[in-house]
Amino acid sequence: MASISSLRAGVIGTGFIGPVHVEALRRLGVTVTALCDLPDRVDALAERLAIPRAFGNYQDLLRSPDVDVVHICSPNRFHCKMSLAALRAGKHVVCEKPLAMNTRETAAIVRLARQSGLVFGVNYNVRFYPAVLQMRRLVAKGELGEIIHVNGSYFQDWLFKETDYNWRLLPAEGGKLRAVADIGTHWMDTASFILGAPIKRVLADLGTFHRTRRRPLGEVQTFTKVSADQKYQAYAVKTEDFANVLLEFGNGARGNLGVSQVAAGRKNCIRIEIYGSKQSVWWCSEDPERLHFGQRDGANQTAIRATPAFGDGAAGFTDYPPGHVEGFPDTFKMLFRSIYGCIAASDRCECLHATAEDGHWEVAVCEAILASHRSKRWVTV
Repeated sequence: MASISSLRAGVIGTGFIGPVHVEALRRLGVTVTALCDLPDRVDALAERLAIPRAFGNYQDLLRSPDVDVVHICSPNRFHCKMSLAALRAGKHVVCEKPLAMNTRETAAIVRLARQSGLVFGVNYNVRFYPAVLQMRRLVAKGELGEIIHVNGSYFQDWLFKETDYNWRLLPAEGGKLRAVADIGTHWMDTASFILGAPIKRVLADLGTFHRTRRRPLGEVQTFTKVSADQKYQAYAVKTEDFANVLLEFGNGARGNLGVSQVAAGRKNCIRIEIYGSKQSVWWCSEDPERLHFGQRDGANQTAIRATPAFGDGAAGFTDYPPGHVEGFPDTFKMLFRSIYGCIAASDRCECLHATAEDGHWEVAVCEAILASHRSKRWVTV
């Protein structure tokens, strides 16, 4: 059996999320041997990140014998062709979400991933917050009772202003759905992971607050600010700023989800509340170390990670004692621990990370949400 530290990674894409992958891999002990981005900037980026090999063409990275696992951190429209090419090159794959632009593309990835026998992971990192892993354990052990309904939201404000811009705003780059596909899928994957049940039906309402935005001339990286003298060009917005979705899960539980990228003051707030017939549990990513338990006839309780009251559902996927916060960067490290552990152990591992099949289902849910919004009806996934 190989060790995780013997595996070598290549990363395609150096926007906001690519360096997050690099840092998490290094913390895990994985060597990042190659980086790919636009030819006019990849050398400088590779030098800044201390990565030995730089490629301006992803096909050259795939041909490198020094890469065992390919991390695809490019815009959504490239995910399908890069995933298929990496699998054909015999590389294991970690792909950012959404897996591709539509279910035709994701189905092709699923087929080839199955045929190849290679490990394919989709970057739904929220699964690996310790509280999420523990909520999953509570549901599986029946400690919440029968699940009645789920409530939650994923709110951000980084696209609050009409001058805020990112490639995700453009359907040709990110797809027909934006807020739902970008962050709503994280919540939906997490809720399905906790419940052990997929989303089966949806009723959705999508809204666009800024129907016209002003695009900065020149390139803008995710979550970065533009200068005061920046020049702009107006354009029509064809993707949603916010959404409200009613959900029905495969186990019969119902849910409601709010998604927004124009929620002032919410930087990256994921909230999940699970209501069962025995008790409820809720959690917020902006306070990631705490689980809250709700009772009908007793006192509500709050439990701190890595204490007995919290539980041991995250065993093997935390490294620090209580009071030493494990947050957003740690979820990537633990996600990669799961994926690389499966690569190293072959078929002798528990698969907690999202697979190509999971990524395909989330895109199918997105298509059902868009169809529901247009028809104003419940749509089966």
